[in-house]
Amino acid sequence: MGTKKATIRITHKPSGELLAEGVEGWGMFAFEGNYYIANKNLKTDGFNFSGIPGLCPYKFIYFWYHFASSTGEKTPMLGWKYWLPNPLFPFIAFRIAVPTRHPDLIVERLN
Repeated sequence: MGTKKATIRITHKPSGELLAEGVEGWGMFAFEGNYYIANKNLKTDGFNFSGIPGLCPYKFIYFWYHFASSTGEKTPMLGWKYWLPNPLFPFIAFRIAVPTRHPDLIVERLN
């Protein structure tokens, strides 16, 4: 008998807009206090490329993404995406990532 995996739901608190939802696993991967979200699990098109780069010493190069809800609420630098990741971490490549603890996010584990 297998264990049922939790569904993860991530909501933008100021607007109430659903950002992502899916079963925890390859599509909604938790790593180091962040969720890395596959495109199929994104429920919004509000993440916008900022052009602001960042560098993690072991995960490598990423770019910040601003969020703008469909109702106009904005949260700068809410997410990021690794464009040139360390090959040891394939689950972070080209996925929007968000922190699990951010004042503008509600992260729920549903069973």
